[in-house]
Amino acid sequence: MTAPDDGSALRTTPLHAVHERAGATLVGFAGWEMPLRYGGERAEHAAVRETAGLFDLSHMGEIHITGPQAADMLDYALVGHLSKVAPGRARYTMITAADGGVLDDLIVYRLADDEYLVVANAANTGTVLAALSERAAGFGALVEDRSADYALIAVQGPAAVDILAPLTDADLSTIKYFAGYSHQVAGHPVLLARTGYTGEDGFEIFLSPGDDAPAVWDALIKAGEPHGLLPAGLSARDTLRLEAGMPLYGNELDARTTPFEANLGRVVKLDKPGDFVGRDALQSVADSGPRRRLVGLVARGRRPLRKDNTVLLDGEPVGVVTSGAPSPTLGKPVAMAYMDSGADPSSGETAVDVRGRAEAVDVVDLPLYRRER
Repeated sequence: MTAPDDGSALRTTPLHAVHERAGATLVGFAGWEMPLRYGGERAEHAAVRETAGLFDLSHMGEIHITGPQAADMLDYALVGHLSKVAPGRARYTMITAADGGVLDDLIVYRLADDEYLVVANAANTGTVLAALSERAAGFGALVEDRSADYALIAVQGPAAVDILAPLTDADLSTIKYFAGYSHQVAGHPVLLARTGYTGEDGFEIFLSPGDDAPAVWDALIKAGEPHGLLPAGLSARDTLRLEAGMPLYGNELDARTTPFEANLGRVVKLDKPGDFVGRDALQSVADSGPRRRLVGLVARGRRPLRKDNTVLLDGEPVGVVTSGAPSPTLGKPVAMAYMDSGADPSSGETAVDVRGRAEAVDVVDLPLYRRER
């Protein structure tokens, strides 16, 4: 997911007419016209936390990597150890520049021994495609952008299993977290995955061709009505991922940030065999420690915390807010922020400068919200 923009020539997803029919407020987002909300974002947020929400994610990029050395190429191109991922499973990983800066965070599905699906953020698909194509040189691997062939629907929330089960041939109890298998949903062939960006259980439905998406969306809406499912837009998706402590490219992640700063050093597999792009730089950060760290903030007052607000410790600047909003679940303003590694919140009073006024905050571990298992 990437930050909204005001692009002029906006692309539309195969579900565009569905969103218009539902009365969605449509906005420009990473070059696409996407639903911001359908009714109220707080209701949509609450539906995902309490029952289920339905999202159009067809703007995401889908890049196929095939060939006898597809696994070796991805081990070199990405920070993760993708050759160790079993067919049918997925891995959250990143692609970095040589200096260790994050070019994008990715989910990679291994579809078969010699076939992978790389899912990139919409605004970064071109960057990821170019980097993978360049890094494939010398490997027996073919890199293909198939984004135009796909639609992607996500159903997220505690009722996701009950809503989806009658519509699919899959035994959902056997689909593990971070897995993806070929199945049918509402009579259409799909890649059915179990990942997510909301902090709740749920499923992603990859459809190729994307023309099948409206029929599947309508079937999910109908099946979800008794459970209180709502279609949900970008606004609810953003507050959900903020509560869940999940990074947003352009906010928590960018080319000036390493995975270690974002508390995601676990995805960097420095012990995997062979070289990979960014290894030396990332090893240096791992050895010396990151210069800043990503933390959660919970406001003691009611004023919202916003991106680019300065974080203060005893009145001195020690960081910056990367994402902030009122939390519908917690009932308080919350944020994620980078703080200098040397700053110790327990040694003084931490606040955020909101339009010249210091608003007291508590520094907490991420995620800000964790669902009951």
